Amino acid sequence: MAKRRSADPIWVAGAMSGTSLDGIDVAMLRTDGHDIFEFGATSYTQYSPDDRETLRAALGSWSAPEAERVATRTHITALKPHEADLVGFHGQTLAHDPDAGRTYQAGDGAALAEALNCPTVWDFRSNDVQLGGQGAPLAPFFHHACARWAGLGAPVAFLNLGGVGNITWVDPSQPDPTDAGTLLAFDTGPGNALMDDLMALHGADYDTDGELARAGSISSGQLEEALLHPYFERLPPKSLDRNAFAPLAKRLRDMPLKEGLATAAAFTASSVILGLPFCPSPPARIFV
Repeated sequence: MAKRRSADPIWVAGAMSGTSLDGIDVAMLRTDGHDIFEFGATSYTQYSPDDRETLRAALGSWSAPEAERVATRTHITALKPHEADLVGFHGQTLAHDPDAGRTYQAGDGAALAEALNCPTVWDFRSNDVQLGGQGAPLAPFFHHACARWAGLGAPVAFLNLGGVGNITWVDPSQPDPTDAGTLLAFDTGPGNALMDDLMALHGADYDTDGELARAGSISSGQLEEALLHPYFERLPPKSLDRNAFAPLAKRLRDMPLKEGLATAAAFTASSVILGLPFCPSPPARIFV
């Protein structure tokens, strides 16, 4: 049974800065909080090299005032061109440890609301973690709304490969995303973080078009060892910190760059494959 309250649709600007640390995506959406009525403008604002290094240096921190200022200032710049009735401000994840009941997204929502003169919702993850949830992935209800907006009927999956990989399985035939059996979402494993961090050691942001990784050979021994991590056998719900695979990251740094990138890419792909059997039923399609 649907539990929604009717409300007039409004324009919401959602801002997202993922653990890839590349920049801020903004998307406008007309919604009543349950259904999608219209997609609006989008934009992308890249972090400057100095700001990106500030954020990268703060990864793993539970207090980072300079990173707070960078995230807030850059989000204000990214959001100012968008005229919205409401802003959704995720902030910049620097540390995530749901098993210990804590997660940290840098950014000051009150300062953002004042600068934009717009109501702002922020710090999405904290209450969920404090109540015993994982606080991640963040977008399953949106994925449910997307599947229904697209008129899909059979269960499908949305795969997001940011710094960390995550998947949402959704049954769009069910109108209320809070009903049992309608949604399942969890982090699959690494996304781009291991590869991006290798490239950062060589003065680049990422491996353009995967050219270096494609030219490398996979270290099957390192890959097999990494896939023995107990996380992959845990039942969902479950989530990861960006640096959850730090021992592997150290071993990748000791390899030739192309081999390290190829092995990291294979690890990301293999972890997605290991996650698919957790879906309640095989998805008819996977949107990546």
